[in-house]
Amino acid sequence: MLRETNADVIIIGGSLGGCAAALAAAAMGKTVLMTEETAWIGGQLTSQAVPPDEHQWIEQFGCTSNYRKFRNGVREYYRKNFPLSDQAAADPLLNPGNAKVSRISHDPRAALAVLLEMLAPYMHSGKLVVMTHCWAEAAETDGDCIRSVTLRNVLSGARTIAVGQYYLDATDCGDLLPLTGTEYVTGSESRSETGERHALDGPADPQDMQSITHCFVVDYLEGENHTIDKPADYEFWRSYRPDFWPDRLLSLAGVRPTTLEPVYYDLLPGGKGLSFWEGFSLLTYRRLADKNNFLPGTFPGDVSVVNWPQNDYFLGSIIDVSEEEKSRHLYQAKQLSLSLLYWLQTEAPRPDGKCGYPGFRLRRDVFGTEDGMALYPYIRESRRIKAEFTILEQHINPQDRSNGQAENFHDSVGIGYYAMDLHPSTGNRHYIHLPALPFQIPLGSMIPVRMNNLLPACKNIGTTHITNGSYRLHPVEWNIGEAAGALAAFCLERKETPRNVRNNQKLLTEFQTVLQQHGVELAWPENIMN
Repeated sequence: MLRETNADVIIIGGSLGGCAAALAAAAMGKTVLMTEETAWIGGQLTSQAVPPDEHQWIEQFGCTSNYRKFRNGVREYYRKNFPLSDQAAADPLLNPGNAKVSRISHDPRAALAVLLEMLAPYMHSGKLVVMTHCWAEAAETDGDCIRSVTLRNVLSGARTIAVGQYYLDATDCGDLLPLTGTEYVTGSESRSETGERHALDGPADPQDMQSITHCFVVDYLEGENHTIDKPADYEFWRSYRPDFWPDRLLSLAGVRPTTLEPVYYDLLPGGKGLSFWEGFSLLTYRRLADKNNFLPGTFPGDVSVVNWPQNDYFLGSIIDVSEEEKSRHLYQAKQLSLSLLYWLQTEAPRPDGKCGYPGFRLRRDVFGTEDGMALYPYIRESRRIKAEFTILEQHINPQDRSNGQAENFHDSVGIGYYAMDLHPSTGNRHYIHLPALPFQIPLGSMIPVRMNNLLPACKNIGTTHITNGSYRLHPVEWNIGEAAGALAAFCLERKETPRNVRNNQKLLTEFQTVLQQHGVELAWPENIMN
């Protein structure tokens, strides 16, 4: 027998954007149901184990106040719960991992704890119900509206009918879009279609998507042996060399994403490193805990998440393929990551002429998974709605902006800044790494061309393959989710539709005022790039 549950706002997917949407809608007095396929909410911050990628002004401006509360919450979590060194305790900008790519790199369990604390008032009061281990199985629509979504518990098989007034797709792959018949695109557009400098010369390729990465966490304990069993597909990955790579994928060779010139990575700190990043090593690249931040004995070694060029998986897509093919690619992505770890432990070249670093210990305890892998692969590219407005490369690429500023959007619902950073793709294409200008998030990119009560709340807004590379990172995804949750609540209060809010200047101004009152920045400071 099917159980029915009701809420004002149904959020499918507990991604980072989903959490921000739930927080916004609940804070505005609406009842919310949020589902999550895994055991952990938080998406790329938690179940995917990717510490925040952010811009250089993040400590001063350039994100929502709720995202800032999250960042402050992470620092407070470490100050309250860990024996910090005197230097770390005195640092107002504490970076637990001192990672090269993040000003606040931290353990995914810390992120989960902070998110749950932020949502606690609404969960305890019953305004927000979170259903983990659930995914959307089917949907009922009536014309241009969703009437219900059928949820299935992946552990028990129990089914629930979720009925709401607004439905937000906060899944990392845009999974609600095909279930509801919402128009969407995938993959790479053609230059003739978008006019973008770096779009495909030939026809569009819906299956050309950025690689996924199945992350895992290690610490390094010199002198110890933590070698895992040899992975089943190790021999394949050990010899695999992509056409566009300077050496085998399992090596310390790589490329500089901006120029594609070959480089050689240091594995551990103390080597020469890449010239554009002094002191760079793969271990410090996405380090989660720098043992020197803590009192002696707290951490026996540095802790790092392995989300490196060597375990980007691009042999096939997991979106809009058969379940058999999807399962095969997910399996192979895990095999690649396990093979990388085994190669590190047994064959990686050492400065002393020997091979292997058996002291790399797989931290199975972090996720509690049998194989030690993250709960979910890191997803860089999703299905994207066909939107009233699509963000193009020429809106944010300095080459296309003679005034040195990104396109000014009258319907801005937030801001962000990150390069157009595209990893090797399933179309056997190399990195595309392009500069971008500090940009805005236009509301038009969040309005589907037809559906009236569905909103994107993750990486599924109206971007292209190219501009998704800028709009996919942590603070931007959070802003998108927060704007989506606030928009659903705003529309419910005023009995309006998102489309009307965007296209009626009075309503748009009212909504933008509400966002600003809740701490959402709509524009960058003037002359920020000067």
